[in-house]
Amino acid sequence: MRSPDGRRTIVFNGEIYNFRILRAQLEQRGARFVGKSDTEVLLHALGEWGEVETLRRLDGMFAFAVWDAQESTLTLARDRIGEKPLYYAATARGILFSSELKALRQHPEFDRRIDRVALAHYVRHGYVPGPLAIYQGCRKLQPGQFLVYRLGGGLSEPTPYWSASNLLETRDVETRSADDPLLVDELEDLLRRSVGERMVADVPLGALLSGGIDSSLIVALMQAQSGRPVKTFTIGFGDSPFDEAPYAKQVARHLGTEHHEHQVTAEETLALVTELPGIYDEPFADSSQVPTTLVSRFTRRHVTVALSGDAGDELFCGYNRYLWSARVWPRLARLPLVLRAGLAQAIMAGRPATWTKFADFMAPVLPSRLRVRGAGDKLHKLARAAWARSPEELYVQLATMWPDPGMIVLGAGLPPATSEFHLLPGEMPFVQRMMFHDLTTCLPDDMLCKVDRAAMSASLEVRVPFLANELVRFAWRVPAATHMQGGVGKRLLRNVLARHVPRELFERPKAGFGVPIRDWLRGPLREWAAELLAADRLKRDGFFASGPIQEAWTEHQSGRRSNQHQLWSVLMFQSWLDANR
Repeated sequence: MRSPDGRRTIVFNGEIYNFRILRAQLEQRGARFVGKSDTEVLLHALGEWGEVETLRRLDGMFAFAVWDAQESTLTLARDRIGEKPLYYAATARGILFSSELKALRQHPEFDRRIDRVALAHYVRHGYVPGPLAIYQGCRKLQPGQFLVYRLGGGLSEPTPYWSASNLLETRDVETRSADDPLLVDELEDLLRRSVGERMVADVPLGALLSGGIDSSLIVALMQAQSGRPVKTFTIGFGDSPFDEAPYAKQVARHLGTEHHEHQVTAEETLALVTELPGIYDEPFADSSQVPTTLVSRFTRRHVTVALSGDAGDELFCGYNRYLWSARVWPRLARLPLVLRAGLAQAIMAGRPATWTKFADFMAPVLPSRLRVRGAGDKLHKLARAAWARSPEELYVQLATMWPDPGMIVLGAGLPPATSEFHLLPGEMPFVQRMMFHDLTTCLPDDMLCKVDRAAMSASLEVRVPFLANELVRFAWRVPAATHMQGGVGKRLLRNVLARHVPRELFERPKAGFGVPIRDWLRGPLREWAAELLAADRLKRDGFFASGPIQEAWTEHQSGRRSNQHQLWSVLMFQSWLDANR
């Protein structure tokens, strides 16, 4: 779209949810509009306030590029948390930019060499963290940043117009209890407004409903503002432990939604695996990509836009690992590092006596299911984390797939950490440090990436009410201890939801949105995986050391260990490599 004066031309992906407020402000300043779109409002705002001030006023999910013919500049910008992607690459003659790498690959000047440091980060985390991209000649624009390319003058460094570190200014200013009705009122009002703004659409609208706290709350507030039953969608896996469809059905029945459920077949699920490289553009190994893609396809049969409950865990302290890590570190720290290192080596070498002693020592802070010797995989992971010299290192290790990616990726070395723990004040509680880490790394590069790519591949637009600017600020005003009040996460969200849904419908242990990768790799995917992981294949491709991978594969097939996540990361890269040679 071009501005009325012809000065600016914009390419825009996403939605500006507060565009009506901005439009009213611009009309007071004399702006005249010919249509009703948020894109037109954005163009007028850029002309009135300039790029930086406009970006600071926006509440939405977006990536855009705007060409200023008067200044001969191109400005690229991305939303605050990273809901929408934006890749760019400098070439000898200019700049390339796109929402998808597959577009950049078409250009003859694009550098398609694999970035081995990015690959090492990938096998550590299961995703390529920004600003890295899998190709050497490309970068991701980070959330909350913009950059400027000047014709004849080159490319500027990315500049933040907003940073998650801004949230630290409002940290812990809230002193009320999570059970204080006025605090619960405030959160409910913010959520209701955010949901209402994201329900504005001129196409069919619905919601993804898993039956968990976050999605149930979003649906409850949608139904409270709708004059007709909200369309809700879930998928089921039959008798699988991953099946949450019965919970979603109970919540939908209570709220009176028009509920749609699809029971996924094994054939349908396994057929999707070979499509994943084309959907995710970069190597991506969060196995919940499979059900996310399936539910997106099912939902798109009925609606064009859907709201989701994503980001509730990161903002309101919902992950079990937050509570678990906070308990584990003080126990581990009682042992000198040299002793912990020795214990870890003995456990990894398979010495049963050491294993038992370590399990007994950690028993007071381990969930009951991990206090037995048979829970080997979790204790092995904990043993690797015993090398940590700080609680932050412990947390990163617990979230790591391959603990030493430099031994897996040839020629990469040990990749530097990508977390922003260094930005945090030393006195910040450990749980909030973990939440900040996830807000700036896992959320944009894993969770939001997973949802955006899966939904866009089905031509479905997914909107995330929890990421409204005011809601993000509210979540960080509240101390972690308040979010975890009573020994459970998301205490405030639970209190809001209890006003709409009986607690017995959502108070249950947290379950992930997963699929049985462990069993698939020993069954229907075994032949496919064995071919991709074959030693001669790995040697020919030249990216991975085959020894550790073959060892992990043999262990997994024997049943001694479950190496599903490590193997899935290698398999997703190998499959991606085949699709993009």
